[in-house]
Amino acid sequence: MKINFQNKIITSLLLIAFQISFAQKKEQIGTETVNVVKPYTPTISDAFKVKETPALEEEGNTKKETIKYTIFSFPVASTFTPSKGKAEGVEKEKQEHLFKNYATFGVGNYGTLIGELFVNEDVNATDYAGGMFRHHSSQGGIKNVLMDDRFYDTALDLMYGSNQKEVSWNLDLGYQNQVYNWYGLPAGFGSALTSKDRADFIDGIDSRQTYNTISLGGKVEFNESILSKTSLKYNHFTDAYGSSENRFYAKPTLQFDIMESAVKTNIIVDYVGGSFRKNYSDTNVLPVKYGFTNFGIAPSFVMQKDDWTLNIGAGLFYSLDNENSSNKFFVYPQINASYKVVGDLMIFYAGAEGNLEQNSYQDFVSNNPFLSPTLNIGPTDKQYDIYAGLKGKLTTNVSYNIKGSYVNERNKALFKSNDYNENQTNQNYAFGNSFQVVYDDMRTLSFYGELKADFSENVSFGINGTFNSFTNDFQSEAWNLPTVKLNSSIDFNVTPKWFAGVNVFYVGERKDQQWNTSSNVVDLSPITLPSYFDVNANVGFKYSDRLTTFLKANNITNKAYEKWLNYPVQGFQVILGVNYKFDF
Repeated sequence: MKINFQNKIITSLLLIAFQISFAQKKEQIGTETVNVVKPYTPTISDAFKVKETPALEEEGNTKKETIKYTIFSFPVASTFTPSKGKAEGVEKEKQEHLFKNYATFGVGNYGTLIGELFVNEDVNATDYAGGMFRHHSSQGGIKNVLMDDRFYDTALDLMYGSNQKEVSWNLDLGYQNQVYNWYGLPAGFGSALTSKDRADFIDGIDSRQTYNTISLGGKVEFNESILSKTSLKYNHFTDAYGSSENRFYAKPTLQFDIMESAVKTNIIVDYVGGSFRKNYSDTNVLPVKYGFTNFGIAPSFVMQKDDWTLNIGAGLFYSLDNENSSNKFFVYPQINASYKVVGDLMIFYAGAEGNLEQNSYQDFVSNNPFLSPTLNIGPTDKQYDIYAGLKGKLTTNVSYNIKGSYVNERNKALFKSNDYNENQTNQNYAFGNSFQVVYDDMRTLSFYGELKADFSENVSFGINGTFNSFTNDFQSEAWNLPTVKLNSSIDFNVTPKWFAGVNVFYVGERKDQQWNTSSNVVDLSPITLPSYFDVNANVGFKYSDRLTTFLKANNITNKAYEKWLNYPVQGFQVILGVNYKFDF
């Protein structure tokens, strides 16, 4: 083994030596000169990428084969029969039919009779005609009243109108007859006479007064015109003592848009003129006449931004005293604004507004039918009414409104009892049983609150109240104006057939003044009329969509309170009636 190893070493060395001798072969290397003509500048084209697309032999890249599916069908016997589909119905509430006409009739104690008839029919596709008859009367019978206290109130109104594409209009013609009695003799009247003479004296007083009204009016509305609408009204008012009054009222309204703001302008023409045959002291020879014509223009425009709404306007009036040739010019603010503090839940509103209010004999009678036909008629200058309040909703079905206001008025009309004597030659209204109209400059601070709630579809409730404080310049009191007025009502549906309601109202104390000039006692201190509380209720039964019966109870507490001095009202009253709706 040792010899072989040595032989291998010797053989390897010989091979290495042979290789070296071959590489070291002597050979002369020559020299050459190289001339560089241009430096080498490589370009992109000198470099290239070897294009090589690898061959993929994965199963996912192999060509898909087309597969055809076929169904081998054969009939199968079946006894299944599908039912026809039916859409699920939604139960729809039956809509109540609205009748165009109705008639109401009722009777009650004190000889009370009420009746109403309303008829309205379409003449053609655009025109309609209608009419309404109303009657309310009582045969009287108030306890401790010495004179006739019956009253009648009957009215008939006719109308004709048309609703067309560009214009709508209607005409009204009406007549009203009212009969009242001056039954409010002062306490202790004729107490100095014997019982027989006193009874004969009172029986000789004709306390009956009759009022008649003829009215004609109309209204026109334009759908696409600067002249938005126009209202016209004419009244002729008379009484049984030769008094006569004419009243004409026109109010065109212009409306157009400027820069996305609505501009509205009311133009007003208001005329009243009339005469009374006598003055209260019965000393005149010629009739007592009065007449006023008021011209007014009231431009305004509305601005809205976010939650703000602002209405800016003014009223300019020119008043002509036709009998005394005295003319006056008036300017009134007509500004109001509202701000949504919390959406519809709380809205703040405020404003300052004024107006020239035309007074008339007819308007006074509608508030107090026991006036003497010897009045002093003149307009009221309502300089401003500054107010602010909050309104909105406490919940989705409970709303509220609270408001405070301060009103400044000049020549405000007040009802005050007439002074009197017991001379048998007096007029029938001159025995302390009638009222006059006096005027005063007044400021009124007022607070108003209202709450309404719809507890459900079947129960609704409401209550409101007004609290006033009066300041007078000439009269010692704000005659016959209450400082407190409250009103509350609740209506509910007991069942789909039965319904009922209750109304309660309260009127606070008022002041009046009256002096018997034939008495040796001179007492000009104000007379306080007590406050009164009245409760009324009604219940009804819907026999059908057409026929309803009802029962009304008024003055349930049976208090013969005095709404006006010496004028007690009827006590507990019950009226049973029926209402019938129909179509022709």
